Amino acid sequence: MLKRAEKIKLLLLDVDGVLTDGGIIITGEGDEIKIFSVVDGMGIKLLQRAGVEVGILSGRFSPVMKHRARELGIDLLYQGELAKVPAFEKILREKGLKEEEVAYAGDDWLDIPILKRVGLAIGVPNAWPPVNDFVHYVTKKEGGKGAVREICDLILTGKGLWGRYLEGYLSL
Repeated sequence: MLKRAEKIKLLLLDVDGVLTDGGIIITGEGDEIKIFSVVDGMGIKLLQRAGVEVGILSGRFSPVMKHRARELGIDLLYQGELAKVPAFEKILREKGLKEEEVAYAGDDWLDIPILKRVGLAIGVPNAWPPVNDFVHYVTKKEGGKGAVREICDLILTGKGLWGRYLEGYLSL
């Protein structure tokens, strides 16, 4: 697993079920509310600071996710992509990346075609069966509850950056 993580230059994340627990609250006015983990956000910032880009590839469009991505400094944001493969291939071309240099975390049927292609395919315990049959790693934490942080820590560890990097980050 760590050898796969060592090669990663881009972490792509699904949103509902990975960055969130999959729940959506809709107010009486029609506004959408999602709950994101601050711990996941810190993991994303640590990974970005280590030179690994983080992007979003979601089947749903959500104005809330646009705000969260901006807050985390995520410029690579694809939403409303029910057929994710064309967007994935566009990302590879634009970034000049090979499939083995990409990690992807997903939890539902729409994610399987990407999970089958990337260098590090990641699922979450709350994934829809049988999605996790197509992954290299299943997080211990559920989506929206630390799964993304666990993924970020795995990639940093695979790159041999975790101990030294964290010490340097904290000393700033």
